[in-house]
Amino acid sequence: MSEDAGAAAERPVVDRRGNAFWASLALPGVAWLCLFFLLPFYVILCVAFGSVHPVFLTPQPAWNPLSWDTRAFEFVLEGLFTPGAAFQVVFLRTLAYVAIATSLSLLIAYPVAYYVARHGGRYKGLLLAGLVAPFFISYLMRMLAWINLLQDDGWVNDVLVWAGVLDGPRNWLDGRASSVILGMVYGYVPFMILPLYAFLDRIDGRLLEAARDLGASRFQTFRLVTLPLSGPAILAAVAIIALPMFGDYYTPDLLSQSPNTSLIGNQISLYIRGGQQVPVGAALVVCLMAFLAVLMAYYLVVTVRAQRRLGG
Repeated sequence: MSEDAGAAAERPVVDRRGNAFWASLALPGVAWLCLFFLLPFYVILCVAFGSVHPVFLTPQPAWNPLSWDTRAFEFVLEGLFTPGAAFQVVFLRTLAYVAIATSLSLLIAYPVAYYVARHGGRYKGLLLAGLVAPFFISYLMRMLAWINLLQDDGWVNDVLVWAGVLDGPRNWLDGRASSVILGMVYGYVPFMILPLYAFLDRIDGRLLEAARDLGASRFQTFRLVTLPLSGPAILAAVAIIALPMFGDYYTPDLLSQSPNTSLIGNQISLYIRGGQQVPVGAALVVCLMAFLAVLMAYYLVVTVRAQRRLGG
């Protein structure tokens, strides 16, 4: 009995030491985030609450929170919550474009990921290589290639005219919302396919076999087993591409260059480069980050609840 009591007394010490060791492995990542996220974020806040040099037109951050000037935030919030104001129109347009582009990306990515994961067979390695290939080409180069396709003499017009869909070439780069949305889908859909594939490939085949043994058809097995299980993966894939889409400004610049397709990222770029408007641009950045933080909080809550249901 005494030996058992001594072993029980020593075990918490060992556990505490083990936990401290594993916790220490997170220190480099925590230090990295503090240095390259929290510190730059505080700089953005100081610029947003700061002023601009009257002569050199350079931003003057207000490092002391007690001396912060809220005029830039008041200007941005008034524009966001005033019906018909420029900021509100641009923000709602951004929200609509991201929602449509994300939905189209999911409609494209999920069937591709499902096919590779469940029916790739001996060609799975080759298919995966094809999915990874876009990552070897920069986003800018892929957008430039998309511009060539959408020009008056590009392949898109050639194919549509040849198929009889159009009676003549159209200028797809004259400020069309469809061109910007399809460009975003084209650029971001590879980032959605890979996480979906990684999850679908790990689904236990015995669950699918059990559903088939119980009389479910292939479609019923997919609807009742595969699709519900892949819910967290879908949310993760949506978050992976939706978050950068909200800050995207070069896709509308390259495929449209029209105020009618300007997104919130374009407004940030405009004000940051606008001399005396730098605090307004920084305030827009902070407001956008606050909105995205709400979306991320929802994603984390849903993910934790799903994990608890699976664990229970």
